Amino acid sequence: MGAELTGAGVATSIAPWLSVRDSARAVEFYKLGFGASEAFRMEDGGGVVARLAVGGAEFWVSEESPEHGNFSPESVGGGTVRMILVVGDPDAMFAQAVQTGATQVFPVGEEHGWRLGRVKDPFGHSWEIGRPLTANY
Repeated sequence: MGAELTGAGVATSIAPWLSVRDSARAVEFYKLGFGASEAFRMEDGGGVVARLAVGGAEFWVSEESPEHGNFSPESVGGGTVRMILVVGDPDAMFAQAVQTGATQVFPVGEEHGWRLGRVKDPFGHSWEIGRPLTANY
């Protein structure tokens, strides 16, 4: 399935925006833990706003801002969404994430047609790291 082009030739996409406490530290974790590259960064006295990508999968990170209704999982006692990070070698990515500060929720294993494990990053967001075992997922 290809990307649909909309006005001005921009491809339609969805990119999560993660609200965290200590956004500068979060950006560094995602770079080390998931091998994310930093495509955009803006700093102000309240933290960092960054657009990151793992492979071609983009996401944003910034400091929580309760005054705008943007809360970190630490503020609400857990996350309201899980990210699914599809990579070629989930075992290696999972190990790298845990080594750099993520907490294992369940180890990488095979079920439901996936090789998949789940971690919670140091900022409270849940990530399922895996890949489908067949092309028909």
